[in-house]
Order: sequence, then structure tokens, then C-alpha cells
Amino acid sequence: MRFDPYDPGFLEDPYPTYADLRKGSPVFYDPAWGLTFFTRHADVSAILRDREHFGRDFRHRLDSAEVDQGLYRRIYPPEWPTWSRYIRESFIDLEPPRHTRLRRLVSQAFTRRSSEAFRPRLERAADQILDRVLEEGKLEVIDDFATPIPVAMIAELMGIPGEDHAQVLRWSHAIVKVFDKNVSSVDGDAAEQATIDFVAYLTGVLQQRRRKKGEDLISSMLEVEDGGDTLTDEEIVGTSILTLNAGHEATVHAIGNGLLALAGNRDQYQRLRGGETGVEQAVDELLRFDSPLQMFERWVLADTELSGTRLEKGSKVGLLFGSANRDPDVFGPDHEELDLGRDPNPHVSFGAGLHYCVGAPLARVELEAAFGRFTARVADLELRETSGRIQSLVFRGLQRLEIGVAAA
Repeated sequence: MRFDPYDPGFLEDPYPTYADLRKGSPVFYDPAWGLTFFTRHADVSAILRDREHFGRDFRHRLDSAEVDQGLYRRIYPPEWPTWSRYIRESFIDLEPPRHTRLRRLVSQAFTRRSSEAFRPRLERAADQILDRVLEEGKLEVIDDFATPIPVAMIAELMGIPGEDHAQVLRWSHAIVKVFDKNVSSVDGDAAEQATIDFVAYLTGVLQQRRRKKGEDLISSMLEVEDGGDTLTDEEIVGTSILTLNAGHEATVHAIGNGLLALAGNRDQYQRLRGGETGVEQAVDELLRFDSPLQMFERWVLADTELSGTRLEKGSKVGLLFGSANRDPDVFGPDHEELDLGRDPNPHVSFGAGLHYCVGAPLARVELEAAFGRFTARVADLELRETSGRIQSLVFRGLQRLEIGVAAA
């Protein structure tokens, strides 16, 4: 079975390929990526929860000489040292005890209770956009709806002033391109420079907070103490970059993918509008149906075997979330259909285990506010125009999406 994640047909719709792979090659090695890919929900879920044999990092268990050197250079590219230093040293790419120490702090800002405080302002932001576009009868989703809502919220969480939001967004877009295998030297150099600039900017913000504390996450990180231990400036800056990047990239794609799915399933949209299903349940199904995060990697920390495949210490596996979320063994015969009332819905879009997305409660509130206000204000929607998918196996999102909207 041919697997080419940058083929235009695959980027447009990877799910037929995933279905074929689950049937014929549920576990397969791809030499271009240097990864053994897993497509089935049971395998993906098992790997996410298995800390003995798999990890986001290997350095707590293995020496760098024990891992595949090609993979090592891709994950920690020596030509972009600032990117490697700050992006790969954030807690999402660490294992205990370093992961535990950083996650404990950040998780305090992302509980469901603290996230709920943002709901009113997120709903106001959505309403302000809808006030304008409903008069015009059309909406360009990505730039005009999906992007401003999470960017404003995450920047406020971090204490970033409004006039700097656009620059932060540009830095983030540049930085995340290095996560994909096909990153060009031009994009890599741009990501390195964006990281340098972002670090300098956040270091300035950090110094301002030292002089005058606020109620933002950076101020909180300056004050944290864990058994007499405190966070270094570098750890605070790295965690801030992770929060800003992860906090909006996936959410933007989730809103775009979700509205595209609803435009193509208007009967489901009317179920949501009519109250047949709640917005919380709908958000889970939209995340399952077309997940904004399609692939995550794990290092193999010890020789093991899974689903009849031998995995060697120092290699890596690729977990195809998009495929796992359409597995008929878990989601039944209607696994390819959008069902906003699906229950249960054990999708893996937020990961699982130790590295379950720390920002999931906040992401849920963002998505519930966006889709909730949209369905309250928009009687019906129709697809007008799409303009290509982003060139990525890791993230799945649209470059442009225009829909027609009719006011309720």
C-alpha cells in the first residue's frame, strides 16, 4: 500500500487511505519518515499509555548513541540550534521527572474551572465577528473566525498586548513547520529566526513581569516553587512558546475542519441547532471526524513487540490519530459518518496517558464557545470555496474556507 502523506489527494482526504491501511497494513514501516506507523485505535491507545517501552523523549533512559541517528538529527536538527533548544525542551517533549515538574505548574492554568473564566469573552469575540459577517451573508472561516478567537484568548492568558498578536501568530506559523519531515531549508531557517525573535520578545516580557507582576501565566511561573525549586528563565520562555503555539494552531484547524464538516452535513448541523445534541458532545465528534492533530511520534525505549511487529530500542513509531479515530472496531459501522450525538466517543485527538493534552479543558471551552455562538446565530450554512490543505502530516487544516451564512 503506497503511503504518501504529501500527495494532493491524500492531503485532501486521507481517510480512504487510512481505511485501506487498517485492513491490509495496520502496522507498516515507512523509510522516508524512518517510522513504524500504527493505524488502529487499540495500538495507538496502547502506545500512548505504555511508559515502559515508549516515550516522547529518550534521554532519561538511553544515550544518544543508542538511537537512530537520522531520526535524532530530524528531531533535534543541529542546523537550527535555537529551535531545538527551546521547542524540544518544552514539557510536551520531556519525560519525568522534568515533565512532571513543568506540567504541574502549567496544568494549574488549564483546569476546566479556570478555563471557564474565558468563556464569556470568547463568546463576545465570536458574536462580534458574526455581527459583521451575517450582514454580508458570507464568512471566510480561517482568517476571520477560526484564528482571532484562540489567538486573542491565548495571548491574554500570557499577557501579550493586542498590538503584538499578529507578530506572535507569524512566529508560531513559522516555528511549527519544522515538525514535518518535508520542511525545507528555507522554512527551517525561518523557524530558527522566528524562535530567536520569539525568545527575545518573551525575555523582555519576563523582565517586565519581574518588575510588576500581573495575573497572567508568565507571572505565575515566576512565582512557582516546588520543594524549594523554581523555574529558570529558559524554562519559562520555552513553556510560554509551547503554550502560545499549541494553544492556537490546533484550535484554528479544529474550528476550520469542524465548520467544513458541518457544511457538508447540514442535517447534523440542524440537529445541533435544534438541541437534539449538545455542543459539548458535538465538539468531541468534530474532533474525531477530522482531527486537527493527525500524527504524533514516540521513541522506542526498550525492545518490544506489538501486534506481531518487532520494535527495536532507539527507533521511533508514528501514531496516526486520524486513522485511529475512524477505526470501525471502536466506532462501529458508521465510523466514516459524522454523528454529533455519538456516545461513547473515545477519540484520541487529545492524546492519552501521561502526555494527555494539558490544554484540553481550555481547548474545549474555546471550541464550545465558537461552535455554540455560531449555531445560535446562523440558521444555515453552505460551502462556497476551499483553497487547499496545509502541507503537513502532523497538522490537518485548511488554508482557506469560505461559507455562506444565513442569520437565525
